[in-house]
Amino acid sequence: MIDVEHICKSYGTLSVLQDVSLRVEKGEIVAIIGKSGAGKTTLLQIIGTLDKPDSGRVLIDGTDVLNLKDHALAEYRNKHIGFIFQYHQLLPEFTALENVMMPALIHRDDEREARQRAEKLLTDLGLQNRMTHKPNELSGGEKQRVAAARAMMMNPDVILADEPSGSLDEANKHELHALLQDMRSRFGQTIVIVTHDKELAAISDRVIELKDGRVNG
Repeated sequence: MIDVEHICKSYGTLSVLQDVSLRVEKGEIVAIIGKSGAGKTTLLQIIGTLDKPDSGRVLIDGTDVLNLKDHALAEYRNKHIGFIFQYHQLLPEFTALENVMMPALIHRDDEREARQRAEKLLTDLGLQNRMTHKPNELSGGEKQRVAAARAMMMNPDVILADEPSGSLDEANKHELHALLQDMRSRFGQTIVIVTHDKELAAISDRVIELKDGRVNG
């Protein structure tokens, strides 16, 4: 499903990723762990096409995504990749419902259909009574569920989560762990998680450790 082949990335004289190769199977939950500065987030951003490596390539379901031109790349990212970030990255001026609808509106989908899909996702995640609330009116766990619904909005093939439990308390962490498992079981997404959270890594099918910019082991 995801093939990362010989990825190298440096920022000036700082080598962040050194010949990283790995494969993630369809429907698999994989956790990428490692100390701060190991290159975890950089690797996730490259897989998600938010950054480009100095060399190497990334194939998602056979598509060499880093060779796509700007418009085609943005279109591919919008349709096939969902993102969950540590600090939610919700737009503060919009409601939970509007935040979840955003990927579909960017894609110029029919607004009524987008609204129906977003309402269903939020209802499935237990937020049916919070749809009209803005982010500053939501708890940390509710914000993360809204972010998860937004990531699911286009029914993407891949969900990429960057320290998704990093800003949550223990109760909300456990809720997020269950949510990620549920997303995979119900929708069949391939999920790649960058995390320091040992409990979150433990629910994954497989753990990949990065050390000094390389896959360890």
